[in-house]
Amino acid sequence: MSGGITIDKAIATVLLIIGGVIVSLAIFNGLYPAIMRSSSSITSATSKVSDRIESRIQIIQVGENGTSDVQIWVKNVGTADIDSVGRSDIFFGPDDDFYRVDYGGPATPYWDYQLEGGYSEWRQTITCKITVHLASPLSADTYLVKVVIPNGIYDSTTFSVD
Repeated sequence: MSGGITIDKAIATVLLIIGGVIVSLAIFNGLYPAIMRSSSSITSATSKVSDRIESRIQIIQVGENGTSDVQIWVKNVGTADIDSVGRSDIFFGPDDDFYRVDYGGPATPYWDYQLEGGYSEWRQTITCKITVHLASPLSADTYLVKVVIPNGIYDSTTFSVD
């Protein structure tokens, strides 16, 4: 037979094509889930980085009035809303001996908050009034206040009581 394809060559070609398709499917089925997981991870990481870039707070005033309460006014100066304010961390105390204050009480010390202007969400330009309830009034010293919102963005300041 000259110029024609033999049956042996045709069978070998068909078997090689079928084998190639099977190997391609096996590779695809193995790699596709991994690609999808990494794509999901990249999307999640990008979202978290974007949230951190768009979030920013600034402590604008700290005050005490001789009672056992300290008021801290914090402004959202970022472009993102701040969710779950109660999951924030408040650090307070003398500059050389501060501690984390729990949210919600009833045992002192604890802190709570109120969004100024009657707002229900801490959006851009809204000020949050945080009240730290202590067991006793502050004594003369320098105190540290550090506010850390749930995504890790923070601001801190010190103030003195005479």
